[in-house]
Amino acid sequence: MKRVLCALGLTIAAWSAAQAQDVYVPYNRDVYHWIDRYQIKYGDQVPQLQTAARPYGRADVADLAEVSARNATTAVDQFNTRYLLNDNWNYTELDSNDSRRPILNYFYRNKTDLYHFQNEHFTVRVNPVLHLEVGLDNQTDGVRYINTRGVQVEGTIDEKFGYYAFIGETQARFPGYVMDRIQRDNVVPHETLWKDFKEDAYDFGTARGYINYALSKHVEILLGHDRQFIGDGYRSLIYSDYAPPSFFLKLNTRVWKIHYMNLFQELTAEYRRKDRDLLFPKKYMALHRLGINVTDNLNIGVFEQIIFARGKGRFELQYLNPIIFYRSVELALGSEDNALLGADFRWNVQNRVQLYGQLLLDEFLLAKVKEREGWWANKFAGQIGAKYIDAFGINNLDLQGELNVIRPYTYQHEDQFSNYQHYNQPLAHPIGANLYEVIGTAYYQPLPRLMLTGKAIATRYGQDIVTATDTLNYGNNVLLSYLNRIDNYGNEIGQGIRTDQLYLDMTATYQLKYNLFLDLKQVVRRSDAEVDALDQNTFFTSFALRWNIAQRLHEF
Repeated sequence: MKRVLCALGLTIAAWSAAQAQDVYVPYNRDVYHWIDRYQIKYGDQVPQLQTAARPYGRADVADLAEVSARNATTAVDQFNTRYLLNDNWNYTELDSNDSRRPILNYFYRNKTDLYHFQNEHFTVRVNPVLHLEVGLDNQTDGVRYINTRGVQVEGTIDEKFGYYAFIGETQARFPGYVMDRIQRDNVVPHETLWKDFKEDAYDFGTARGYINYALSKHVEILLGHDRQFIGDGYRSLIYSDYAPPSFFLKLNTRVWKIHYMNLFQELTAEYRRKDRDLLFPKKYMALHRLGINVTDNLNIGVFEQIIFARGKGRFELQYLNPIIFYRSVELALGSEDNALLGADFRWNVQNRVQLYGQLLLDEFLLAKVKEREGWWANKFAGQIGAKYIDAFGINNLDLQGELNVIRPYTYQHEDQFSNYQHYNQPLAHPIGANLYEVIGTAYYQPLPRLMLTGKAIATRYGQDIVTATDTLNYGNNVLLSYLNRIDNYGNEIGQGIRTDQLYLDMTATYQLKYNLFLDLKQVVRRSDAEVDALDQNTFFTSFALRWNIAQRLHEF
Protein backbone atom coordinates (compact mmCIF):
# COMPACT_ATOMS: atom_id res chain seq x y z
CA MET A 1 0.00 0.00 0.00
CA LYS A 2 3.01 2.31 0.40
CA ARG A 3 3.43 2.38 -3.39
CA VAL A 4 -0.27 3.17 -3.76
CA LEU A 5 -0.13 6.12 -1.36
CA CYS A 6 3.06 7.50 -2.91
CA ALA A 7 1.54 7.36 -6.39
CA LEU A 8 -1.59 9.08 -5.17
CA GLY A 9 0.48 11.73 -3.43
CA LEU A 10 2.12 12.61 -6.74
CA THR A 11 -1.28 12.72 -8.39
CA ILE A 12 -2.63 15.11 -5.76
CA ALA A 13 0.36 17.42 -6.15
CA ALA A 14 -0.23 17.67 -9.89
CA TRP A 15 -3.77 18.98 -9.55
CA SER A 16 -4.62 22.65 -9.35
CA ALA A 17 -6.42 24.40 -6.49
CA ALA A 18 -9.54 22.58 -5.39
CA GLN A 19 -13.06 23.81 -4.95
CA ALA A 20 -15.16 23.72 -1.76
CA GLN A 21 -15.23 20.30 -0.14
CA ASP A 22 -17.90 18.64 1.97
CA VAL A 23 -18.15 15.64 4.25
CA TYR A 24 -20.83 12.95 4.22
CA VAL A 25 -24.08 12.36 6.06
CA PRO A 26 -23.41 9.29 8.27
CA TYR A 27 -25.42 6.32 7.02
CA ASN A 28 -28.56 6.07 9.14
CA ARG A 29 -31.59 4.28 7.66
CA ASP A 30 -34.09 6.63 9.36
CA VAL A 31 -32.44 9.82 8.11
CA TYR A 32 -31.77 8.32 4.69
CA HIS A 33 -35.44 7.45 4.39
CA TRP A 34 -36.21 11.17 4.59
CA ILE A 35 -33.52 11.96 2.03
CA ASP A 36 -34.84 9.27 -0.34
CA ARG A 37 -38.41 10.52 0.15
CA TYR A 38 -37.52 14.02 -0.99
CA GLN A 39 -35.23 12.75 -3.73
CA ILE A 40 -38.24 10.96 -5.22
CA LYS A 41 -40.33 14.12 -4.90
CA TYR A 42 -37.78 16.70 -6.04
CA GLY A 43 -34.69 14.82 -7.24
CA ASP A 44 -35.14 16.01 -10.81
CA GLN A 45 -34.20 19.47 -9.47
CA VAL A 46 -31.05 18.10 -7.78
CA PRO A 47 -29.84 15.52 -10.36
CA GLN A 48 -26.27 15.55 -9.05
CA LEU A 49 -27.43 13.46 -6.07
CA GLN A 50 -27.09 9.93 -7.46
CA THR A 51 -28.53 7.78 -4.73
CA ALA A 52 -27.01 4.35 -5.49
CA ALA A 53 -23.65 5.22 -3.89
CA ARG A 54 -24.01 5.86 -0.16
CA PRO A 55 -23.28 7.75 2.04
CA TYR A 56 -24.38 11.04 0.44
CA GLY A 57 -22.44 14.29 0.49
CA ARG A 58 -23.77 16.95 2.86
CA ALA A 59 -23.73 19.65 0.18
CA ASP A 60 -26.01 17.61 -2.12
CA VAL A 61 -28.38 16.83 0.75
CA ALA A 62 -28.46 20.52 1.70
CA ASP A 63 -29.40 21.43 -1.90
CA LEU A 64 -32.18 18.85 -1.85
CA ALA A 65 -33.42 20.09 1.53
CA GLU A 66 -33.59 23.68 0.29
CA VAL A 67 -35.71 22.62 -2.69
CA SER A 68 -37.90 20.50 -0.40
CA ALA A 69 -38.33 23.36 2.08
CA ARG A 70 -39.62 25.64 -0.67
CA ASN A 71 -42.23 23.04 -1.66
CA ALA A 72 -43.22 21.57 1.71
CA THR A 73 -46.94 22.00 2.39
CA THR A 74 -47.53 19.87 5.49
CA ALA A 75 -46.24 20.41 9.02
CA VAL A 76 -44.45 17.04 8.89
CA ASP A 77 -42.60 17.81 5.65
CA GLN A 78 -41.66 21.22 6.97
CA PHE A 79 -40.29 19.60 10.12
CA ASN A 80 -38.32 16.97 8.17
CA THR A 81 -36.79 19.42 5.74
CA ARG A 82 -35.91 21.73 8.62
CA TYR A 83 -34.13 18.79 10.25
CA LEU A 84 -32.10 18.17 7.07
CA LEU A 85 -31.27 21.86 6.73
CA ASN A 86 -30.16 22.10 10.34
CA ASP A 87 -28.17 18.87 10.05
CA ASN A 88 -26.26 20.35 7.11
CA TRP A 89 -26.25 23.96 8.28
CA ASN A 90 -22.74 24.78 7.05
CA TYR A 91 -23.81 24.08 3.44
CA THR A 92 -26.86 26.35 3.37
CA GLU A 93 -27.44 30.08 3.52
CA LEU A 94 -30.12 29.74 6.18
CA ASP A 95 -29.47 30.97 9.73
CA SER A 96 -32.46 29.36 11.44
CA ASN A 97 -30.16 26.87 13.20
CA ASP A 98 -29.07 29.44 15.78
CA SER A 99 -29.94 28.47 19.34
CA ARG A 100 -31.92 30.80 21.58
CA ARG A 101 -30.35 29.46 24.78
CA PRO A 102 -26.66 28.55 24.51
CA ILE A 103 -25.14 26.72 27.48
CA LEU A 104 -22.27 28.68 29.10
CA ASN A 105 -21.98 30.67 25.85
CA TYR A 106 -19.94 27.84 24.27
CA PHE A 107 -22.19 24.81 24.05
CA TYR A 108 -25.24 24.43 21.82
CA ARG A 109 -24.84 27.83 20.26
CA ASN A 110 -26.81 26.21 17.46
CA LYS A 111 -29.58 23.62 17.67
CA THR A 112 -27.56 20.71 16.32
CA ASP A 113 -24.08 20.61 17.86
CA LEU A 114 -22.73 20.39 21.36
CA TYR A 115 -19.85 22.52 20.15
CA HIS A 116 -19.11 24.12 16.81
CA PHE A 117 -16.78 26.71 15.36
CA GLN A 118 -16.71 28.28 11.91
CA ASN A 119 -14.64 30.88 10.14
CA GLU A 120 -13.52 31.35 6.54
CA HIS A 121 -10.78 28.70 6.85
CA PHE A 122 -12.03 26.09 9.27
CA THR A 123 -15.19 24.42 10.60
CA VAL A 124 -15.61 21.85 13.35
CA ARG A 125 -18.66 20.08 14.80
CA VAL A 126 -18.43 18.00 17.98
CA ASN A 127 -21.27 15.87 19.30
CA PRO A 128 -21.68 13.21 21.99
CA VAL A 129 -22.99 9.76 21.10
CA LEU A 130 -25.19 7.71 23.42
CA HIS A 131 -27.26 4.56 22.92
CA LEU A 132 -28.98 3.08 25.98
CA GLU A 133 -31.33 0.19 25.28
CA VAL A 134 -33.02 -2.41 27.48
CA GLY A 135 -35.22 -5.30 26.43
CA LEU A 136 -36.48 -8.82 27.08
CA ASP A 137 -36.75 -11.84 24.83
CA ASN A 138 -38.23 -15.31 25.27
CA GLN A 139 -35.05 -17.26 24.41
CA THR A 140 -32.71 -16.07 27.14
CA ASP A 141 -32.70 -15.21 30.82
CA GLY A 142 -32.06 -11.70 32.08
CA VAL A 143 -32.30 -8.24 30.56
CA ARG A 144 -30.93 -7.68 27.07
CA TYR A 145 -29.18 -4.32 26.75
CA ILE A 146 -26.94 -2.02 24.71
CA ASN A 147 -24.77 0.63 26.35
CA THR A 148 -22.83 2.74 23.85
CA ARG A 149 -20.94 5.95 24.62
CA GLY A 150 -18.88 7.89 22.16
CA VAL A 151 -18.08 11.10 20.33
CA GLN A 152 -18.40 12.31 16.73
CA VAL A 153 -16.26 15.05 15.17
CA GLU A 154 -16.39 16.46 11.65
CA GLY A 155 -15.53 19.58 9.69
CA THR A 156 -13.58 21.19 6.87
CA ILE A 157 -10.23 22.95 6.40
CA ASP A 158 -9.51 25.65 3.79
CA GLU A 159 -12.60 24.57 1.81
CA LYS A 160 -10.45 21.75 0.39
CA PHE A 161 -10.22 19.13 3.12
CA GLY A 162 -13.08 17.41 4.89
CA TYR A 163 -12.69 15.16 7.92
CA TYR A 164 -14.91 12.89 9.99
CA ALA A 165 -14.30 10.69 13.05
CA PHE A 166 -16.49 8.53 15.26
CA ILE A 167 -15.35 6.48 18.21
CA GLY A 168 -17.54 4.53 20.60
CA GLU A 169 -17.35 1.91 23.33
CA THR A 170 -20.16 -0.64 23.78
CA GLN A 171 -21.22 -3.31 26.21
CA ALA A 172 -24.17 -5.36 24.99
CA ARG A 173 -26.21 -8.44 25.76
CA PHE A 174 -28.13 -9.46 22.65
CA PRO A 175 -31.31 -11.51 22.11
CA GLY A 176 -30.92 -15.25 21.55
CA TYR A 177 -30.97 -15.37 17.73
CA VAL A 178 -28.16 -12.78 17.55
CA MET A 179 -26.09 -14.78 20.02
CA ASP A 180 -26.56 -17.84 17.79
CA ARG A 181 -25.04 -15.88 14.89
CA ILE A 182 -22.14 -14.76 17.09
CA GLN A 183 -21.40 -18.36 18.07
CA ARG A 184 -21.60 -19.54 14.45
CA ASP A 185 -19.26 -16.93 12.97
CA ASN A 186 -17.21 -16.03 16.06
CA VAL A 187 -17.91 -12.30 15.59
CA VAL A 188 -20.39 -9.69 16.81
CA PRO A 189 -22.47 -8.53 13.79
CA HIS A 190 -21.16 -5.24 12.32
CA GLU A 191 -18.10 -5.25 14.61
CA THR A 192 -14.48 -6.41 14.74
CA LEU A 193 -12.54 -7.39 17.86
CA TRP A 194 -14.65 -8.21 20.93
CA LYS A 195 -14.29 -9.74 24.36
CA ASP A 196 -16.61 -11.42 26.83
CA PHE A 197 -18.35 -9.21 29.36
CA LYS A 198 -20.32 -10.35 32.42
CA GLU A 199 -21.55 -13.83 31.59
CA ASP A 200 -23.27 -13.79 28.17
CA ALA A 201 -22.55 -10.16 27.19
CA TYR A 202 -19.94 -8.64 24.88
CA ASP A 203 -17.59 -5.66 25.03
CA PHE A 204 -16.29 -3.99 21.86
CA GLY A 205 -15.16 -0.68 20.46
CA THR A 206 -16.10 0.96 17.15
CA ALA A 207 -13.99 3.47 15.25
CA ARG A 208 -14.76 5.08 11.89
CA GLY A 209 -13.23 8.05 10.15
CA TYR A 210 -11.90 9.52 6.92
CA ILE A 211 -10.43 12.57 5.27
CA ASN A 212 -11.45 13.77 1.84
CA TYR A 213 -9.80 16.25 -0.50
CA ALA A 214 -11.14 18.00 -3.59
CA LEU A 215 -8.61 17.29 -6.34
CA SER A 216 -10.61 19.54 -8.68
CA LYS A 217 -14.10 20.89 -9.08
CA HIS A 218 -15.30 17.45 -10.18
CA VAL A 219 -12.91 14.94 -8.56
CA GLU A 220 -12.40 14.08 -4.89
CA ILE A 221 -10.37 11.52 -3.01
CA LEU A 222 -11.22 9.90 0.33
CA LEU A 223 -9.00 7.88 2.63
CA GLY A 224 -10.37 6.31 5.78
CA HIS A 225 -12.01 3.49 7.67
CA ASP A 226 -15.77 3.14 7.25
CA ARG A 227 -18.68 1.21 5.72
CA GLN A 228 -20.10 1.54 2.21
CA PHE A 229 -23.49 0.80 0.65
CA ILE A 230 -24.32 0.46 -3.05
CA GLY A 231 -27.91 0.45 -4.22
CA ASP A 232 -31.34 1.97 -3.67
CA GLY A 233 -32.90 -1.06 -2.00
CA TYR A 234 -33.44 -2.09 1.58
CA ARG A 235 -30.88 -4.81 0.94
CA SER A 236 -27.86 -4.50 -1.30
CA LEU A 237 -26.76 -7.52 -3.30
CA ILE A 238 -23.63 -5.66 -4.40
CA TYR A 239 -22.23 -4.10 -1.25
CA SER A 240 -24.09 -3.60 2.04
CA ASP A 241 -23.37 -2.06 5.44
CA TYR A 242 -23.64 -5.39 7.32
CA ALA A 243 -19.91 -6.10 7.65
CA PRO A 244 -17.74 -3.93 9.94
CA PRO A 245 -15.85 -0.83 8.76
CA SER A 246 -12.67 -1.40 6.78
CA PHE A 247 -9.78 0.62 5.40
CA PHE A 248 -10.63 2.22 2.06
CA LEU A 249 -9.37 4.56 -0.62
CA LYS A 250 -12.06 6.09 -2.83
CA LEU A 251 -12.08 8.33 -5.88
CA ASN A 252 -15.33 10.09 -6.83
CA THR A 253 -15.58 11.74 -10.23
CA ARG A 254 -18.73 13.74 -10.96
CA VAL A 255 -18.92 15.42 -14.34
CA TRP A 256 -21.85 16.09 -16.68
CA LYS A 257 -24.40 13.33 -15.97
CA ILE A 258 -21.79 10.86 -14.77
CA HIS A 259 -20.71 9.68 -11.33
CA TYR A 260 -17.71 7.36 -11.51
CA MET A 261 -16.54 5.76 -8.27
CA ASN A 262 -13.33 3.82 -7.65
CA LEU A 263 -13.10 1.98 -4.35
CA PHE A 264 -10.04 0.13 -3.06
CA GLN A 265 -10.29 -1.69 0.26
CA GLU A 266 -8.14 -3.74 2.59
CA LEU A 267 -10.22 -6.50 4.20
CA THR A 268 -9.62 -9.09 6.90
CA ALA A 269 -9.68 -12.54 5.30
CA GLU A 270 -10.21 -14.48 8.52
CA TYR A 271 -10.74 -13.71 12.19
CA ARG A 272 -9.95 -16.20 14.91
CA ARG A 273 -9.85 -15.39 18.59
CA LYS A 274 -6.41 -16.10 20.02
CA ASP A 275 -4.91 -15.97 23.49
CA ARG A 276 -2.10 -13.77 22.16
CA ASP A 277 -1.62 -10.89 19.72
CA LEU A 278 -1.63 -12.10 16.12
CA LEU A 279 -1.84 -10.30 12.79
CA PHE A 280 -4.97 -11.42 10.92
CA PRO A 281 -4.52 -12.37 7.25
CA LYS A 282 -5.42 -9.68 4.70
CA LYS A 283 -7.11 -9.57 1.34
CA TYR A 284 -8.12 -6.72 -0.95
CA MET A 285 -10.98 -5.48 -3.06
CA ALA A 286 -10.99 -3.20 -6.10
CA LEU A 287 -14.34 -1.90 -7.36
CA HIS A 288 -15.53 0.66 -9.82
CA ARG A 289 -19.06 1.77 -10.59
CA LEU A 290 -20.24 4.05 -13.40
CA GLY A 291 -23.57 5.76 -12.81
CA ILE A 292 -25.25 7.77 -15.57
CA ASN A 293 -28.33 9.98 -15.37
CA VAL A 294 -30.08 8.96 -18.58
CA THR A 295 -32.69 11.55 -17.59
CA ASP A 296 -33.08 13.58 -14.41
CA ASN A 297 -35.31 10.76 -13.10
CA LEU A 298 -33.59 7.66 -14.51
CA ASN A 299 -30.16 6.50 -13.35
CA ILE A 300 -28.40 3.39 -14.62
CA GLY A 301 -25.20 2.00 -13.15
CA VAL A 302 -22.74 -0.72 -14.08
CA PHE A 303 -20.01 -2.06 -11.83
CA GLU A 304 -17.31 -4.69 -11.46
CA GLN A 305 -15.09 -5.72 -8.60
CA ILE A 306 -12.30 -8.09 -7.72
CA ILE A 307 -11.57 -9.85 -4.41
CA PHE A 308 -8.00 -11.12 -4.15
CA ALA A 309 -4.97 -11.70 -1.96
CA ARG A 310 -1.26 -12.04 -2.56
CA GLY A 311 1.42 -13.57 -0.39
CA LYS A 312 2.27 -11.64 2.77
CA GLY A 313 -0.57 -9.15 2.27
CA ARG A 314 0.64 -7.56 -0.96
CA PHE A 315 -1.69 -5.54 -3.19
CA GLU A 316 -1.93 -6.42 -6.89
CA LEU A 317 -0.83 -3.14 -8.49
CA GLN A 318 -2.51 -3.87 -11.83
CA TYR A 319 -5.91 -3.45 -10.14
CA LEU A 320 -5.05 0.19 -9.37
CA ASN A 321 -5.90 1.17 -12.93
CA PRO A 322 -9.14 3.13 -12.39
CA ILE A 323 -10.71 2.56 -15.83
CA ILE A 324 -9.51 -0.84 -17.05
CA PHE A 325 -11.82 -3.84 -17.32
CA TYR A 326 -10.81 -5.79 -14.21
CA ARG A 327 -11.92 -9.14 -15.60
CA SER A 328 -9.36 -8.86 -18.41
CA VAL A 329 -6.60 -8.20 -15.87
CA GLU A 330 -7.78 -11.11 -13.73
CA LEU A 331 -7.66 -13.46 -16.73
CA ALA A 332 -4.22 -12.22 -17.74
CA LEU A 333 -2.93 -12.85 -14.20
CA GLY A 334 -4.13 -16.46 -14.19
CA SER A 335 -7.84 -16.15 -13.30
CA GLU A 336 -7.65 -17.22 -9.67
CA ASP A 337 -9.19 -14.06 -8.18
CA ASN A 338 -12.91 -13.57 -7.52
CA ALA A 339 -14.51 -11.32 -10.14
CA LEU A 340 -18.07 -9.98 -9.81
CA LEU A 341 -19.92 -7.64 -12.14
CA GLY A 342 -23.41 -6.36 -12.66
CA ALA A 343 -25.77 -3.42 -13.02
CA ASP A 344 -28.37 -1.39 -11.12
CA PHE A 345 -31.04 1.16 -11.94
CA ARG A 346 -33.29 3.71 -10.24
CA TRP A 347 -36.30 5.34 -11.97
CA ASN A 348 -38.50 7.98 -10.32
CA VAL A 349 -41.97 8.01 -11.84
CA GLN A 350 -44.21 11.08 -11.57
CA ASN A 351 -42.38 12.27 -8.41
CA ARG A 352 -44.35 9.70 -6.43
CA VAL A 353 -42.99 6.21 -7.21
CA GLN A 354 -39.47 4.87 -7.47
CA LEU A 355 -38.60 1.61 -9.24
CA TYR A 356 -35.16 0.14 -8.62
CA GLY A 357 -33.18 -3.04 -9.04
CA GLN A 358 -29.81 -4.80 -9.07
CA LEU A 359 -28.28 -7.67 -11.00
CA LEU A 360 -25.06 -9.33 -9.84
CA LEU A 361 -23.13 -11.96 -11.77
CA ASP A 362 -20.58 -13.96 -9.80
CA GLU A 363 -20.06 -16.73 -12.33
CA PHE A 364 -22.41 -17.33 -15.24
CA LEU A 365 -22.64 -19.38 -18.44
CA LEU A 366 -25.72 -18.78 -20.59
CA ALA A 367 -25.46 -22.24 -22.16
CA LYS A 368 -25.62 -23.84 -18.71
CA VAL A 369 -28.62 -21.70 -17.78
CA LYS A 370 -30.45 -22.86 -20.92
CA GLU A 371 -29.76 -26.49 -19.99
CA ARG A 372 -31.74 -25.97 -16.75
CA GLU A 373 -29.75 -28.63 -14.94
CA GLY A 374 -28.83 -26.52 -11.89
CA TRP A 375 -25.14 -26.14 -12.66
CA TRP A 376 -23.41 -25.01 -9.46
CA ALA A 377 -21.38 -22.19 -11.06
CA ASN A 378 -24.38 -20.30 -12.39
CA LYS A 379 -24.02 -17.96 -9.44
CA PHE A 380 -26.02 -14.77 -9.67
CA ALA A 381 -28.36 -12.55 -7.66
CA GLY A 382 -31.20 -10.23 -8.58
CA GLN A 383 -33.30 -7.55 -6.92
CA ILE A 384 -36.39 -5.63 -7.95
CA GLY A 385 -38.28 -3.16 -5.80
CA ALA A 386 -40.49 -0.10 -5.58
CA LYS A 387 -41.09 2.82 -3.22
CA TYR A 388 -44.44 4.63 -3.06
CA ILE A 389 -44.41 8.10 -1.45
CA ASP A 390 -47.56 9.54 0.17
CA ALA A 391 -49.23 6.24 -0.65
CA PHE A 392 -52.91 6.28 -1.64
CA GLY A 393 -53.02 10.02 -1.10
CA ILE A 394 -52.17 9.75 2.62
CA ASN A 395 -49.58 12.35 3.54
CA ASN A 396 -46.33 10.96 4.96
CA LEU A 397 -47.25 7.31 4.44
CA ASP A 398 -44.37 5.76 2.51
CA LEU A 399 -44.36 2.13 1.38
CA GLN A 400 -41.61 -0.06 -0.03
CA GLY A 401 -41.67 -3.56 -1.48
CA GLU A 402 -38.65 -5.59 -2.54
CA LEU A 403 -37.84 -9.03 -3.93
CA ASN A 404 -34.36 -10.55 -3.64
CA VAL A 405 -33.17 -13.81 -5.24
CA ILE A 406 -29.68 -15.28 -4.71
CA ARG A 407 -28.49 -18.57 -6.21
CA PRO A 408 -26.59 -21.16 -4.12
CA TYR A 409 -22.81 -20.65 -3.81
CA THR A 410 -23.05 -16.98 -4.86
CA TYR A 411 -20.30 -14.97 -3.11
CA GLN A 412 -18.38 -18.15 -2.20
CA HIS A 413 -14.94 -18.81 -3.65
CA GLU A 414 -12.03 -21.20 -3.19
CA ASP A 415 -11.02 -19.95 0.25
CA GLN A 416 -11.29 -17.06 2.71
CA PHE A 417 -8.80 -15.00 0.68
CA SER A 418 -11.16 -14.57 -2.27
CA ASN A 419 -14.70 -15.09 -0.94
CA TYR A 420 -17.08 -12.16 -0.49
CA GLN A 421 -16.75 -11.53 3.24
CA HIS A 422 -14.80 -9.34 5.63
CA TYR A 423 -14.02 -10.26 9.22
CA ASN A 424 -16.15 -13.42 8.94
CA GLN A 425 -19.19 -11.38 7.85
CA PRO A 426 -20.92 -11.18 4.42
CA LEU A 427 -20.28 -8.08 2.36
CA ALA A 428 -23.72 -8.28 0.74
CA HIS A 429 -26.82 -10.03 2.12
CA PRO A 430 -26.56 -10.81 5.87
CA ILE A 431 -28.08 -14.29 5.47
CA GLY A 432 -25.62 -15.15 2.71
CA ALA A 433 -27.00 -16.85 -0.42
CA ASN A 434 -29.29 -19.70 -1.53
CA LEU A 435 -32.45 -17.68 -0.80
CA TYR A 436 -35.65 -16.00 -1.91
CA GLU A 437 -36.72 -12.95 0.06
CA VAL A 438 -39.69 -10.57 0.05
CA ILE A 439 -39.50 -7.33 2.07
CA GLY A 440 -42.30 -4.91 2.86
CA THR A 441 -41.84 -1.70 4.84
CA ALA A 442 -44.22 1.06 5.88
CA TYR A 443 -43.20 4.44 7.30
CA TYR A 444 -45.94 6.64 8.69
CA GLN A 445 -45.31 10.00 10.36
CA PRO A 446 -48.62 11.18 11.86
CA LEU A 447 -46.89 13.91 13.87
CA PRO A 448 -43.70 15.86 13.10
CA ARG A 449 -41.76 14.21 15.94
CA LEU A 450 -43.30 10.73 15.73
CA MET A 451 -42.34 8.04 13.19
CA LEU A 452 -44.11 4.67 13.07
CA THR A 453 -42.23 1.98 11.16
CA GLY A 454 -43.34 -1.52 10.25
CA LYS A 455 -41.19 -4.11 8.49
CA ALA A 456 -41.96 -7.62 7.30
CA ILE A 457 -39.14 -9.74 5.87
CA ALA A 458 -40.09 -13.20 4.60
CA THR A 459 -37.15 -15.38 3.58
CA ARG A 460 -36.91 -18.94 2.28
CA TYR A 461 -33.36 -20.22 2.35
CA GLY A 462 -31.47 -23.48 2.52
CA GLN A 463 -29.27 -23.98 5.55
CA ASP A 464 -26.06 -25.95 5.34
CA ILE A 465 -26.00 -29.19 7.33
CA VAL A 466 -23.58 -28.84 10.24
CA THR A 467 -22.53 -31.86 12.30
CA ALA A 468 -19.94 -32.33 15.01
CA THR A 469 -17.38 -33.52 12.45
CA ASP A 470 -18.34 -31.97 9.12
CA THR A 471 -20.34 -29.34 7.26
CA LEU A 472 -22.32 -30.14 4.11
CA ASN A 473 -22.10 -27.03 1.95
CA TYR A 474 -25.38 -26.35 0.15
CA GLY A 475 -24.36 -22.79 -0.77
CA ASN A 476 -25.79 -20.67 2.04
CA ASN A 477 -22.82 -19.59 4.17
CA VAL A 478 -20.41 -17.37 2.20
CA LEU A 479 -17.59 -18.31 4.58
CA LEU A 480 -17.45 -21.84 3.13
CA SER A 481 -15.47 -22.93 0.05
CA TYR A 482 -17.34 -23.90 -3.10
CA LEU A 483 -14.70 -26.59 -3.63
CA ASN A 484 -16.63 -28.55 -0.99
CA ARG A 485 -20.01 -28.20 -2.73
CA ILE A 486 -22.60 -30.95 -2.59
CA ASP A 487 -22.85 -31.57 -6.35
CA ASN A 488 -22.09 -30.00 -9.71
CA TYR A 489 -25.68 -30.26 -10.97
CA GLY A 490 -29.16 -30.23 -9.53
CA ASN A 491 -28.58 -27.13 -7.42
CA GLU A 492 -31.63 -24.98 -6.72
CA ILE A 493 -32.55 -22.18 -4.35
CA GLY A 494 -33.62 -23.50 -0.96
CA GLN A 495 -31.58 -26.70 -1.15
CA GLY A 496 -30.19 -28.11 2.07
CA ILE A 497 -32.34 -27.66 5.16
CA ARG A 498 -35.20 -25.61 3.74
CA THR A 499 -36.10 -22.87 6.18
CA ASP A 500 -38.98 -20.39 6.06
CA GLN A 501 -38.30 -17.35 8.19
CA LEU A 502 -40.53 -14.37 8.98
CA TYR A 503 -39.03 -11.29 10.61
CA LEU A 504 -41.42 -8.58 11.86
CA ASP A 505 -40.34 -5.26 13.35
CA MET A 506 -42.73 -2.63 14.69
CA THR A 507 -41.03 0.53 15.96
CA ALA A 508 -42.32 3.85 17.28
CA THR A 509 -39.66 6.58 17.33
CA TYR A 510 -40.15 9.96 18.99
CA GLN A 511 -37.65 12.80 18.54
CA LEU A 512 -37.44 14.71 21.83
CA LYS A 513 -34.94 17.24 20.53
CA TYR A 514 -32.66 17.40 17.55
CA ASN A 515 -31.07 13.93 17.12
CA LEU A 516 -32.32 12.75 20.54
CA PHE A 517 -34.68 9.80 20.01
CA LEU A 518 -36.83 7.41 22.03
CA ASP A 519 -37.55 4.00 20.42
CA LEU A 520 -40.16 1.47 21.45
CA LYS A 521 -39.59 -1.72 19.43
CA GLN A 522 -41.21 -5.12 19.10
CA VAL A 523 -39.45 -7.81 17.07
CA VAL A 524 -41.12 -11.12 16.20
CA ARG A 525 -38.95 -13.67 14.42
CA ARG A 526 -40.27 -17.10 13.42
CA SER A 527 -38.01 -19.66 11.78
CA ASP A 528 -39.56 -22.92 10.53
CA ALA A 529 -36.95 -25.43 9.33
CA GLU A 530 -37.31 -28.95 7.91
CA VAL A 531 -35.25 -30.10 10.89
CA ASP A 532 -37.40 -29.34 13.93
CA ALA A 533 -34.36 -28.76 16.18
CA LEU A 534 -33.54 -25.67 14.10
CA ASP A 535 -36.94 -24.03 14.57
CA GLN A 536 -36.88 -20.72 16.44
CA ASN A 537 -39.57 -18.38 17.71
CA THR A 538 -38.28 -15.07 19.05
CA PHE A 539 -40.23 -12.30 20.76
CA PHE A 540 -38.06 -9.33 21.65
CA THR A 541 -39.35 -6.09 23.18
CA SER A 542 -37.02 -3.16 23.79
CA PHE A 543 -36.91 0.51 24.73
CA ALA A 544 -34.02 2.77 23.74
CA LEU A 545 -32.69 6.29 24.16
CA ARG A 546 -30.44 7.33 21.25
CA TRP A 547 -28.42 10.51 20.87
CA ASN A 548 -26.61 11.16 17.58
CA ILE A 549 -26.53 7.47 16.62
CA ALA A 550 -28.57 5.14 14.42
CA GLN A 551 -30.53 2.11 15.55
CA ARG A 552 -28.55 -1.13 15.85
CA LEU A 553 -30.45 -3.56 13.63
CA HIS A 554 -30.11 -7.35 13.42
CA GLU A 555 -32.39 -8.19 10.52
CA PHE A 556 -31.30 -11.70 9.63
